[in-house]
Amino acid sequence: MRNPNGYGCVYKLSGKRRKPYGVRITVGWELDENGRSRQCYKHLGTYATQAEALKALTSYHNDPHAVPNSATFEQIYARWSSEKFPKISASGVSGYENAFAACKALYRVKFVDLRKSHMQSVLDKCKLGYHSRSKIKTLFNQLYKYAMENDIVGKDYSKFVTLGPNTEESTRRPFTASEINALWERVGDVPGVDLILILIYTGWRIGELLRMQTKDVDLSEWTMRGGSKTAAGKNRLVPINTRIRPLIAARYDASKKYLIRRPDAPDKPVTHAHFTEYMFSPALERCGIPHHVPHDCRHTCATLLDNAGANRISIKRILGHASTDVTEAVYTHKDIDELRRAIELLC
Repeated sequence: MRNPNGYGCVYKLSGKRRKPYGVRITVGWELDENGRSRQCYKHLGTYATQAEALKALTSYHNDPHAVPNSATFEQIYARWSSEKFPKISASGVSGYENAFAACKALYRVKFVDLRKSHMQSVLDKCKLGYHSRSKIKTLFNQLYKYAMENDIVGKDYSKFVTLGPNTEESTRRPFTASEINALWERVGDVPGVDLILILIYTGWRIGELLRMQTKDVDLSEWTMRGGSKTAAGKNRLVPINTRIRPLIAARYDASKKYLIRRPDAPDKPVTHAHFTEYMFSPALERCGIPHHVPHDCRHTCATLLDNAGANRISIKRILGHASTDVTEAVYTHKDIDELRRAIELLC
């Protein structure tokens, strides 16, 4: 018998999986790029058999707010995020999504079986910077709070997880001229090198670039618009330096949503964790460049602009730094020309 409209469904996942059946429910409707209505779904989890999946869907409708004691880390996250995300900013959502992406080792672990050692292992093995690891710990705290509120667990093991000292500021350093030259020498044959150079020559934060949509990249005017985090950083315009224009053009596909795309999910942005572990760090290693973190690219851009004598206001606008001067708050055509002159100082 067919389920009523809006009831939800059980569907078969592709590939060979231990739990191949997924369950999702309809939580609303939205308009796509062509003005057509499409359903918005919330995923309840994955199951080993179709019967288990159908039982989970039925149980949800009997009591939508009940959380089964067998819920995995992934399922608790799905329920928590469906309540949390509508209340926070897009950048806040992105931060939690990146943190969750770094926790793949825990996805299938039953939340009641989770211990401090599981979470500590994720943080100890994580190659992200201190701030990103801190966000992962915050996610653990949030999920435990949700689990305790729903009587899934009686003890919060996340409070015992440690991050260690923050040595990021003391070790952060810009790329040297020889390291940048090494990147240019390998840009054609080492995957990910082009993205490192794009970050260095634009000053985007890593999250800002990974969420950059193709509609915000103008290949006729050679500009990129985006930004997050602060009022000064949002919706800022960054001219594209002549040297990296071929790199941007090669990544650009007007039929796709994002400039940087996931091979497995082109309609979703690449996560910070995936970029760092599978693109950034391997590219540096193959180029023979010592350890850096992605934020070093932004630090490099700021340093190079300053060393080249770029206009102070232009540097602030390119990087999205706040200004105390009210007259600096409004862009003019002259301002954009000044930004172009500044960005072209990076050579």
